[in-house]
Amino acid sequence: MKGSADTLIRSFGMTGFLVTSELANIEKAFGVELGHTPKLAPDKETDYYPQFEQNIRYEASEMAAHYEVFYCLEKSIRKLITETMEEEEGEQWWGSGRVNSTISEEVERRIKQEVDSGVTKRSLEELDYTTFGELSVIITTNWDIFGAIFNSRKAVEKVMSNLNTLRGPIAHYSRLSNDEIIRLRLTVSDWFRMMQ
Repeated sequence: MKGSADTLIRSFGMTGFLVTSELANIEKAFGVELGHTPKLAPDKETDYYPQFEQNIRYEASEMAAHYEVFYCLEKSIRKLITETMEEEEGEQWWGSGRVNSTISEEVERRIKQEVDSGVTKRSLEELDYTTFGELSVIITTNWDIFGAIFNSRKAVEKVMSNLNTLRGPIAHYSRLSNDEIIRLRLTVSDWFRMMQ
C-alpha cells in the first residue's frame, strides 16, 4: 500500500514539473511571461551573468525546467533503489553482493578521485556515485527484488535506456528539440506507468 501512495506522490510531483515545462513552451511561442517560474532578481545575479548573450541566458532558463525534471527523477530512482535494497538486505546492502563488481569498483575509483581532488564529497552513499546507466543495471540484475515493483524487466531496460539517451543533452548543455521534449515527457510517464 505504501509503494502505491509513494508512486502517486512521485507521479503528482513529476506532473507539476511537466506542466511547468509546457508553460515555458507557451511563453516562448507567444513571447509572454506567465510568472510561473521565479526570475533572477538583479541583486542575485553574479557580476558576470549580464555579460552572457541574451539568447544564451534564455536558452539556459528554458533548459532549466528539463534539468529539474531529470534531477527529481534521478533522485527518486536512487531513493527507490536504496529503500528497496535496504528492505531486502539491510542498511549495508551495497556490500551484500547485490551490486555488480564492475560497478562497485568504478564507484570506489570515483570516490577516490573526488577525495584526491580536494573537493567536498557529494555524498556518503555509494549509490550517489553511480551513473544513470549503472542504476538500470542494479535494478535489472536484482530483478528478484525489483520485479515486485515494476511490471516488466524489458520495459525497465527500454525506459532507462531512453532516459539515459535524453539525459545526455540535458547534462551536457545542449538544447532539446521539441521532439525530444515530448519524448522526455512520455518517457517520464512511462517510468511511472511501469510501477502501476
